[in-house]
Amino acid sequence: MQINKMSAPQLLVGSFLVLILLGSLLLYMPWAANTPTRYVDALFTSATSVCITGLVVVDTGTHWTLFGQIIILLLVQVGGLGVMAFAGFFAMLMGRKIQLRERLLMQRSINVSAVGGIVRVFRYLLGFTFLLEALGAVILAIKWMPLMGVKKALWHGVFHSISAFNNAGLDLFGNFKSLTDFSHDITINIVFSLLVMIGGLGFFVCYELYNYRQSRKLSLHSKVVLTTTGILLVLGTFLLLAVEYNHALKALTPGHKLMVAFFQSISSRSSGFATIDINSLLLPSQLLLIVFMFIGASPGSTGGGIKTTTVALMFAVVVAQLRGKKDIEIFERRIVSSDVYPSFTLFFMAIFMLIIMVFLISLTHPGDFMKILFDVTSALGTVGFSTGLCLELNAFGKILIVICMFLGRVGPLTLGFALAYKKKQPEIHYAQGKIMIG
Repeated sequence: MQINKMSAPQLLVGSFLVLILLGSLLLYMPWAANTPTRYVDALFTSATSVCITGLVVVDTGTHWTLFGQIIILLLVQVGGLGVMAFAGFFAMLMGRKIQLRERLLMQRSINVSAVGGIVRVFRYLLGFTFLLEALGAVILAIKWMPLMGVKKALWHGVFHSISAFNNAGLDLFGNFKSLTDFSHDITINIVFSLLVMIGGLGFFVCYELYNYRQSRKLSLHSKVVLTTTGILLVLGTFLLLAVEYNHALKALTPGHKLMVAFFQSISSRSSGFATIDINSLLLPSQLLLIVFMFIGASPGSTGGGIKTTTVALMFAVVVAQLRGKKDIEIFERRIVSSDVYPSFTLFFMAIFMLIIMVFLISLTHPGDFMKILFDVTSALGTVGFSTGLCLELNAFGKILIVICMFLGRVGPLTLGFALAYKKKQPEIHYAQGKIMIG
């Protein structure tokens, strides 16, 4: 298939595939790791970086050399913002006019509804991203200098700021312990929480918030994202605190307990950073995290999952049905069916993929069902929380997780549109039929 004949979804899917393969080859080079790396592990690491997931099969801080860590960081940055975002960025740097086809690709890559003003939005997106990452890197570096020295602190600051903003969940602290050493540190918790939360809101929402002082208004999309995100954040914090108060959080002070629960609530919907051992949580808490990982972040963000807007739309449909309303309404606005159908399609495609992948991994890796369900959901939601399953998988199991991460990043709908044969359907309307429900 010729590139100039490929649709926008096909180009997006293809660009992610090429980037993953290129990254795997670079990470497979002998100078990328301190010890020899199997290609399947290099492929897994490249996929988890590009898909900004955070699941790992080798320790990021100890296995990879500085060269390997730089490659991982570049993959995270490009994968988080989108390959097409960087293509547009370099086109603007060279002063080249952005053509309509490229504008459509930009629109698709950050999932906004209109092409108009997309270049302006992209300029803001890139400037906002690099500024926020730089600010986060400086604060983290200053915080870590007494512990690590200047050079190491600077590198750790840059790496973790980019990893946090892009919701990647990758860290350099070694021994697969994530941020557990800093669960008590208010500065570290605040910086990571803000970077993760802002990255997970979606660039269009951040753009509207930035211009709110002038426009004094928010779109329906931004209102739904902010409201749903707030509800999920508060609900997750409260439930984790209630369930784990006298268990995993038992030894902590009340304030420390609240901070740990709050951080896990934010991190569970996309980033995968953890300030507590996930395996120490009770079954109800792990089930809650599975639900949050499945929901994920918001459209056009660096996060995965079925997205907050999908959940909000489905909830609005249920409320409308229970109230006997024909129209689906959110914030006194009627939602058209063309927006509702994709939400249910995305939800059921995600459920279907989750069931299939859990089934396949259960065949090749018999064991604790909860561990399999947890890690597969984490991969599909591009979160990165893990019970340690990925470290136990054989090559085939790792490939299945790579597929999960890829599907979770590009999105079931985008992949479906990319593979679909675009043939104009005839305008045929059949006679109505009735099906009993319930």
